[in-house]
Amino acid sequence: MNFKDLLRETLLFLRLDLTKNLEYDRLTRLIMQRVIHSRSNCIDVGCHKGEILQQILTYAPDGQHYAFEPIPYFFKQLQATYPRRVTLYPYALADQAGTSSFQFVKNAPAYSGIRRRHYAVAQPDIEEIEVEIATLDDLIPADVPIHFMKIDVEGGEFAVLKGGKKLLKRHKPVVVFECGLGASDYYGTDPLELYTFLTREVGLKLATLKAFVQSKEALSPEAFKNYFHNNQEYYFIAFP
Repeated sequence: MNFKDLLRETLLFLRLDLTKNLEYDRLTRLIMQRVIHSRSNCIDVGCHKGEILQQILTYAPDGQHYAFEPIPYFFKQLQATYPRRVTLYPYALADQAGTSSFQFVKNAPAYSGIRRRHYAVAQPDIEEIEVEIATLDDLIPADVPIHFMKIDVEGGEFAVLKGGKKLLKRHKPVVVFECGLGASDYYGTDPLELYTFLTREVGLKLATLKAFVQSKEALSPEAFKNYFHNNQEYYFIAFP
């Protein structure tokens, strides 16, 4: 573990939310502790270095888990770290299978995604690579109940959800996902359309991470729309 990762883990342990992302990381871990059990089956979309995947394995050591990471460098690292405990795929996910160009931001890999977007770095070093696109419904066996999902794909989350509609309707998992201006709008995401998809078509409720932890009411369509447009919150949870 390098110094940056050690510092992050220390801040999370001390519950020092110096940034919004640290707060989201802390709340996501707290939610996972509450909803994941030893035999839960989980999916990590946009696995990156495997931070969330490692937590999944900690909380659900006896579960069946799936992880997706299209950046070759990180995928190889994941293969070396989790050779047998996780089913790993080197794919990007969307609502239709195929191939696509993919923007690998070499000096800020966490911002990488299918489409170019706003990057919070002065001079993003972008390498365009070709990746295979798949859907959750095509890859996850229908007889494997999924209990928890995390989706962080820098704006393409709605397409991932639509590509897993059958899975979502069948199993009603808890889903932590990112959604907001600066990323999702580059994919043409309409917040009310996403809200309707998850609540009416799939049958899940929506909340902010903090509201879920505090057992507050689920979001209304207007509240979700407002969060999307003002970026006051950009991580959400869908739940039964």
